[in-house]
Amino acid sequence: MKKHRYFFLFSIFSLLQLNPTISDPNDEACLTQLYASFVDPTQTLKNWTTSNFADPCNGFDSHLQGATCNNGRIFRLSLSSLNLRGTISPSLSKCTNLQTLDLSSNSLSGEIPSELKDLSNLAVLNLSGNRLSGQIPPSLYLCAYLNVIDLHGNQLVGPIPQQLGLLVRLTTLDVSFNKLSGMIPASIGNRSGNMPRFNATSFQGNKDLYGYPLEPYKNKGLSVMAIVGIGLGSGFLSLIVSFTVVCIWLKVSEQKLAAAEEGKISHLMPDY
Repeated sequence: MKKHRYFFLFSIFSLLQLNPTISDPNDEACLTQLYASFVDPTQTLKNWTTSNFADPCNGFDSHLQGATCNNGRIFRLSLSSLNLRGTISPSLSKCTNLQTLDLSSNSLSGEIPSELKDLSNLAVLNLSGNRLSGQIPPSLYLCAYLNVIDLHGNQLVGPIPQQLGLLVRLTTLDVSFNKLSGMIPASIGNRSGNMPRFNATSFQGNKDLYGYPLEPYKNKGLSVMAIVGIGLGSGFLSLIVSFTVVCIWLKVSEQKLAAAEEGKISHLMPDY
């Protein structure tokens, strides 16, 4: 009986040695739907096929370009500078073992999915150099291991979520050259204690963004149109005042002249 049990255990062990990794169905769904959301005009991801989605990992290697595996799970996705268009699928959140996501320098559009909050192991998020719009999801603070957030060079709007200040591991933050507005939260712009601080280059290029470490209220000055309007208004008002003063002066001068002429006539007329 013991021999049979040992043989059974040995067989299982041998199978594991021959096929040390077992693909995760969540990774398969993640990759399938992520690729479906992309437009790949140059067919750079030609090996992203249904058969490879079903079994993407081979130890630390992957059958998929730009993918790295660990223990049979997708560990890293580096798809930078591949001329990709389309959007970022919310199903990316199913790659729950993902630690690095780099989709930088493409032409991806749409919003950053709030579902990325489910990537609890994510440490590096680089979505820079795309055409992403909408707001920065406040829920990213739930990715507690994030130490890099690079979103520069997009079209993101709205304020910087103050919740990002809760990411105590965050060492790199770049939201420059977007369309962000409002005051930089003190929990991000003026971090305390031993947490790394971010300089002005992390926030530059956002016309309506202000607060430390940017110049105080640097974008709260008057716009060019406002200055021109004030100048024109002031000039018009000055013209009205000047015209009124001239009219009053002429009226007074006319009255004085009339009085003087009347005095001369009275002086020259003989008395009867």
